[in-house]
Amino acid sequence: MKYVVLGASAAGINGVRQLRALDSNAQITLISKDDKIYSRCILHHYMEGIRDVKKLEFVEDNFIEENKIEWIKGIGAASLNAREKEVVLEDGRKVSFDKLLIATGANTFFPPIPHLREAKNAIGFRNFDDCEKIMEMSKVCNNIVVMGAGLVGIDVISGLIHTGKNISLVEMKGHMLSIQLDKKAASAYEEGFKKHGVNQYYEKGIKELIVNENGEIIEIILTSGEVIPCDLLIVAAGVRSNVAFLEGSGVEVDRFGLVIDELGRTNVEDIYGAGDVTGRNPIWPTAAKEGIIAASNMTGVKAEMTDFFASKSTMNFLGIPTMSLGINEPEDDSYTVVMENDDEGNYKKIIHKDGKIYGAIIQGDLSYSGILTQLIKNNIDVSKIKKSLFKIDYSDFFNMKDNFEFTYDN
Repeated sequence: MKYVVLGASAAGINGVRQLRALDSNAQITLISKDDKIYSRCILHHYMEGIRDVKKLEFVEDNFIEENKIEWIKGIGAASLNAREKEVVLEDGRKVSFDKLLIATGANTFFPPIPHLREAKNAIGFRNFDDCEKIMEMSKVCNNIVVMGAGLVGIDVISGLIHTGKNISLVEMKGHMLSIQLDKKAASAYEEGFKKHGVNQYYEKGIKELIVNENGEIIEIILTSGEVIPCDLLIVAAGVRSNVAFLEGSGVEVDRFGLVIDELGRTNVEDIYGAGDVTGRNPIWPTAAKEGIIAASNMTGVKAEMTDFFASKSTMNFLGIPTMSLGINEPEDDSYTVVMENDDEGNYKKIIHKDGKIYGAIIQGDLSYSGILTQLIKNNIDVSKIKKSLFKIDYSDFFNMKDNFEFTYDN
């Protein structure tokens, strides 16, 4: 059996690992634009000087050699001939396969703002090359603007605050990390970055870029009319799936990206997908899990993506650890919200309905995350809990009547 995997990040590498674990005799070819295997989630540590390239790796030494992988690196796929089962590379080479895993990830989305795409000092933040360019450019600039306050944007700012440059953050939503956090949890980070001198503009977008005769941005006009100086603009306002090479292949894509089912299958037999290329749940743990599931099914070992909380995120900016999962605000009045916080920066929030947990945020002391995981894993009906959700312990899970109904001590 010949397996080909496109992409060397979370989904692709975990897919390769699983393929080899389940099929010791298979021929496995890995094809990637990247020539390194590294974690994008901690690129800001490289910017800060906390980690070197080696410490960005998330695989053991000699991973490629020990797993007998043929790695074609530094080049991407140009097209796919699904009928002939061939991937055409950018240099014209053709690589055949019996089964294919598409894990090509995503690229920075540049909004349709005049001069943005062609500006010499506007750059995305998606891969190692972007990271090195930003580090080099930041040495000679004074006013850095980051567009987008999601996880990627905050990663960038975390990596740059040590430079002492004038840094501004522009975000259309009302607060930082709006997908992961509610306003209260986000405020802990907002205050922290404010103390580090980061200027923050919320509920405002970029209306216009002022460029000089060299095609370089010198000022940014916000939708509020405010003007901020800029000699380096880092775009982190979203991503777009890398699916252009699939045009004409017959493999289904939609407005988000590659379409797959819960087994990782596309609409074309023997072609699978995983990770950010789908445009859904673009976080590392989900990509890794999808890569494993797709690879398992490629080898005939059935596995299914059933995790309700695929959108789980953990972060630790400025030494403030936070975990979020599911929704961060109730969708309507039918949900119940319970919260607890103290003066030491610890905050807990659970959103539930009809006994089922739909979302949670824990910030500061994360020790409760173990209890929370068990509540979700065991499908415990939290509406029957007689004491505070935040006061239960593991022993409460074993108080069970003969009819298997859970009981809790008051």
